[in-house]
Amino acid sequence: MPYIKFHSFAVFIHCPLHPSFLPPREAEKPFVLEASLLESPARMALPNQQQVDYPSFKLVIVGDGGTGKTTFVKRHLTGEFEKKYEPTIGVEVHPLDFTTNCGKIRFYCWDTAGQEKFGGLRDGYYIHGQCAIIMFDVTARLTYKNVPTWHRDLCRVCENIPIVLCGNKVDVKNRQVKAKQVTFHRKKNLQYYEISAKSNYNFEKPFLYLARKLAGDPNLHFVEAVALRPPEVQIDMATQQQHEAELAQAANQPLPDDDDDAFD
Repeated sequence: MPYIKFHSFAVFIHCPLHPSFLPPREAEKPFVLEASLLESPARMALPNQQQVDYPSFKLVIVGDGGTGKTTFVKRHLTGEFEKKYEPTIGVEVHPLDFTTNCGKIRFYCWDTAGQEKFGGLRDGYYIHGQCAIIMFDVTARLTYKNVPTWHRDLCRVCENIPIVLCGNKVDVKNRQVKAKQVTFHRKKNLQYYEISAKSNYNFEKPFLYLARKLAGDPNLHFVEAVALRPPEVQIDMATQQQHEAELAQAANQPLPDDDDDAFD
């Protein structure tokens, strides 16, 4: 039976892949899950939160206050209904489920609940993080200039985890951070997506990228639509195509020596 091997553990599940994707029979070996991993904080729910019997991962979301992190997470209706608050750390944890071609996967999304406005986040927020999203606001330059600081703090505690950089609020007309000015992800080999939390534009892409990285399977895909809140704003197709064209053009531009150069 095919299996997905995750960074922390592997799970045997039914996976209706085409036979050409399956490993040869002689290569299949039983995977023994270490008992310690069953109780590992890496499978990070809060004590009063339901554990699940399918792969789950702690996803930390960081970025300046007001960039839309909470709005983004709350678009996922199931996660909003089942969220839990941990007052000792000052976070809300939203369990976000996705159904893939290889079974269900859950991200326990740790949202700072505004704590970053009062200074840096405690290490307890980052500890045992298995993947991350760094968010900035394309209408506020300072939030992008602070991305390197968030990345440094994150990597100081969580080494070698998949990270997605998200530029939020691309639905807003007075954009201050252009696609060609976003270069940090290219320097640090991060994935970058432009999103609009209020319109649900590109909502699933960060999660799909992280799921593929955690599974080590570039062919993994979502097979069910996620229950999202109705969009508050609309981004028409022409605008979406313009975003994609600008990103493609930016990817071919030479990198500046310093990110600040991009705003000169």
